[in-house]
Amino acid sequence: MNIHFLYLCVLILLNMAALQKSIDKRNALIQATIELVNNNGFHATPMSKIAKMANVSPATIYLYFDNKQDLVNKTYIEVKACYTAYAFETYDKTMPIEFGFKVIWKRIAEFKIKESANALFLAQCDNTPMIDEVSRKEGIKHLQPLLDLWARGKKEGIIKPLSDYLLYAYAINPLSFLMMAQNRGSIQLTQLELDQAYEAAWSSIKVCKQHE
Repeated sequence: MNIHFLYLCVLILLNMAALQKSIDKRNALIQATIELVNNNGFHATPMSKIAKMANVSPATIYLYFDNKQDLVNKTYIEVKACYTAYAFETYDKTMPIEFGFKVIWKRIAEFKIKESANALFLAQCDNTPMIDEVSRKEGIKHLQPLLDLWARGKKEGIIKPLSDYLLYAYAINPLSFLMMAQNRGSIQLTQLELDQAYEAAWSSIKVCKQHE
């Protein structure tokens, strides 16, 4: 075998190993950020603690992120992308309005229960100035299938003509409250309670037909 070919193969393998190591370090920083913010809040999570938990030097952080806000915002976008990918995985835009909403809502509920650390981080991001407007708009883009469903529902007279923010506040945000209550040990959600929560969510945004 040609010695130059072998040398090239070795270089490729070394580069792949270095790339994977770099990816692993970045992922460790993301996971450390999520855990520390969930446990301590944004202000009590300095870069030094994040680096220590991720088992990297503080200087390494700046190879991947400009500063703490950049780290938090990029973490937010990545977690939001995972959240919405899970939420819309089994949804099809041709589904009827009520059925489509139920599919999405159930997936969101599953995510908030199964991926509670990520869900809690997103809930904390909703109430902090650390997340800039650009990142919030990017996060909203990931929700587009749900927003399109609501737009279609409004047009068909099935969904109340409310802003997307109000619809989200009525139908989706209560899941964060239930998730945090369960994490604290205040409640243990049963399937019956989740079904009741869905019915309450749907009732809050659907147009009520007048009985003749």
